[in-house]
Amino acid sequence: MQSLNFPKQIYNNNIPTPQKAKHFLFRNRRDQTPRFPTLLLAAEHDLALKDKENKGGAVVPLPEGLRREVMPRHVAVIMDGNAKWARQRGFSAASAGHEAGGRSLRELIKSCCEWGIRVLTVFAFSYDNWTRPKMEVVFLLSLFERMLQSELDYFMRKGIRVSTIGDSSRLPEPLKKLVSDVEEKTRDNCRLHLILAISYSGKYDVTQACKSIAHKVKDGIVQLEDINESLLEQELETNCSQYPCPDLLIRTSGELRISNFLLWQLAYTELFFAEALWPDFGKAEFIEALTSYQQRQRRYGGRHS
Repeated sequence: MQSLNFPKQIYNNNIPTPQKAKHFLFRNRRDQTPRFPTLLLAAEHDLALKDKENKGGAVVPLPEGLRREVMPRHVAVIMDGNAKWARQRGFSAASAGHEAGGRSLRELIKSCCEWGIRVLTVFAFSYDNWTRPKMEVVFLLSLFERMLQSELDYFMRKGIRVSTIGDSSRLPEPLKKLVSDVEEKTRDNCRLHLILAISYSGKYDVTQACKSIAHKVKDGIVQLEDINESLLEQELETNCSQYPCPDLLIRTSGELRISNFLLWQLAYTELFFAEALWPDFGKAEFIEALTSYQQRQRRYGGRHS
């Protein structure tokens, strides 16, 4: 996949230059300037990390070069490249890649817990993926079920809350029940909020939000003049999170698109496209993405003097 390279890259002098420099498209190389005062951001993260009542909440030093006060609160990931990874290694089916991708996800969850990221949303299964071969779909759904069953104890020990978003109407009944049970058991955990997008579509999310508001207008609960961006955001499925809009989106496998994922929520999200296939995406690649994020100046449409 071809990417765009700029002739000069400017880094914050306080942050070491990354060893890798492959990912240029949509990167902002200006120094990171927090939208809010640095001390407030630092205090927020420190309070989150030092909350000893939160299970598994031991403070872990950040990797060298990362700054806690500008760590993203919400990271979203499009986990792409499992099938390609399997083909490159001579496997006849994509299932081997999906299995390997599951191990990468577990490592990412561990890093998010240790480094103070509050929300991790992963695009596990797109609504559009229902058109894939039936055997692959069945395997993916069984993989989700096995993962939730095997990782529940880990989620509880580490203080991880699990939520799912997406159209669950097509999911098998046993999986729907398991999802409901895991969500209920982890509801009070607050170290990391893991959001699994399963049978999810960004278009569907906005559509169902609009339908919900329309019903409320019809029933006289909401007046037409009360409809605004804030009201619509409250009806999106990500309203289950304290931080519904991702600060950073990572997509692997070198693909340069967002594929109907969190279309409303990504309005001001920083984008990072990694060449690594998802099963090969590890701690070093995650650090690179976070370092890139911390070098950016987030303006939200405004201009800093």
